[in-house]
Amino acid sequence: MNIIICDDRIDDRNNLSDLLSDYGEKKNYEFAITEYESGEQLCEEQSALEACQLLFLDINMQGMDGLKTAMRIKEKYPKLPVVLVTAYMNYALDGYKVKASRFLLKDNLADTIEECMDDLIAEINKNRRILEFRFVEGTIKLYVDDIIYIETELHKNVFYTEKGTFQIYKKLDELENELKNMGFVRAHLSFLVNMRYITKISGYVMTLTTGKKIPVPKARYAQVKREYMLYKGEE
Repeated sequence: MNIIICDDRIDDRNNLSDLLSDYGEKKNYEFAITEYESGEQLCEEQSALEACQLLFLDINMQGMDGLKTAMRIKEKYPKLPVVLVTAYMNYALDGYKVKASRFLLKDNLADTIEECMDDLIAEINKNRRILEFRFVEGTIKLYVDDIIYIETELHKNVFYTEKGTFQIYKKLDELENELKNMGFVRAHLSFLVNMRYITKISGYVMTLTTGKKIPVPKARYAQVKREYMLYKGEE
């Protein structure tokens, strides 16, 4: 799970990061935690926000505070769970204005982080779709959100995922049909891409959060951009 912490106090960032790491180790979850020291800095990191699955925001930051940061991010990523963290109880009601998933006080994070994460992960997993595929490596269940893209290579299609690569003897047309209405776009005859990992499409090239660049043929370009814009509108 990709988690972002945004707080202008390094001690508070480190404390929360340590608590999340301890929780992940205890519950056998793998967390990739990225830290930012300002709302302005975070809002510029679109590729990181695209991949983010859970965001912790300090409310009382210098410059753009956590509430303004949450509002800006929620405009573009309304489904992203946001946890507001603060030292002051009087901000609790403001959390509802930005549709925060949780509100935590810094003074008792150690006592509340486990219950908070249990609830959030259960909620996130409930909304994640799981599909089963018969790969060359064996029958494997994958979260659809973990599939980055699928590429045709010789007589097989290769799944590039958060968990690694898997090969399958199935036509890309069939896979495209199986993943219909799940946020995928046929960028090329040989590529089926999960749009949650796209950072931009320009100059007939699609760039993913991993840095991968995929050519988009001129004949498909307008349709691919249209599908991506519609997807972003739904997000």
